[in-house]
Amino acid sequence: MKIVRAPRSAVCKNLFCFALSSLSFVFCLSAQAQQPKMISLGFLGATSAAIEKDRIDVFMEGMRELGYVENKNIVIKWRFAEGKFTRLPELANELVRLKVDVIVTTGPTSTRAAKEATTVIPIVMGFDNDPVGSGFIASLARPGGNITGLSSLAPEISGKRLELLKEIVPKFSRVAVFGTSVNNAGNAQALKETELAAGALAIAVTYHDILSVKDIENAFRAANKIRADAVLLLGSPIYISHRKQVANLAVTSRLPATYNRPEYVHDGGLMSYGVNSTDLLRRASTYVDKILKGAKPAELPVEQPTKFELVINLKAAKQIGLTIPPNVLARANRIIK
Repeated sequence: MKIVRAPRSAVCKNLFCFALSSLSFVFCLSAQAQQPKMISLGFLGATSAAIEKDRIDVFMEGMRELGYVENKNIVIKWRFAEGKFTRLPELANELVRLKVDVIVTTGPTSTRAAKEATTVIPIVMGFDNDPVGSGFIASLARPGGNITGLSSLAPEISGKRLELLKEIVPKFSRVAVFGTSVNNAGNAQALKETELAAGALAIAVTYHDILSVKDIENAFRAANKIRADAVLLLGSPIYISHRKQVANLAVTSRLPATYNRPEYVHDGGLMSYGVNSTDLLRRASTYVDKILKGAKPAELPVEQPTKFELVINLKAAKQIGLTIPPNVLARANRIIK
């Protein structure tokens, strides 16, 4: 049998091609091994993306500054209950099933849902008015579980807001305080602080518990019935989603009202003074970064607010026939005309 041998040059060429293919395969495997894992972040909100827009924007800005770019090295699973709080457990459980690396929450109602859904996945509170009282953490210094983040607890603010009303409302002697006591641990402390400040200012306080949307209009009627001179609204997950209705009711009732968040003022409310919650969400991004780099939530101290802001709406003041004194305007961080 005659054996035909391939030319030496052809054999070398084949060996070279094989070696090149092998090297390409090895380099491909190496590149895949070095490629960073796509991080999965869950974002759980009780209201809507539109309501939370400002805070979401600063949170994402903080994440980008730390090197996290959406759909490049991090994917975010956005979940919003649209004010339907009964949906939160379902949304939280969905994030758990998706096996996200961290869950960020925007308030106590969403934090509670996340807490009940998992004890393993780290949870970063964007803000909470009393995380210890809510049972989310053991202490601010050592949270002790899978939850950490930011606290918006500053009950003395309610007293300051009452003082501001005293400065702008003539013959101020009676205030109607609106709040929500259920699943809102910070409400009791804020109310207590308000009553202490009212006692020092010789102002009578009537408290109205807002447990559902229908209670909002009833509360304003009750405030007019007792001839309240002004309304002070404590933080509530119920009426933040209905802030335009709240602002309109205050104007039609001709009642000066002060709020805890500037969103109310942007939607027609008179005045807000409180924690700068957008600053808290920006700081939440640093918690996400630390956890992704190996820090344990149980050992990351919960930080308290450092920035506060006063926002005044002059158009709303004009609608109810109120003149804001120059010394109060001078202290405002923002004035809406």
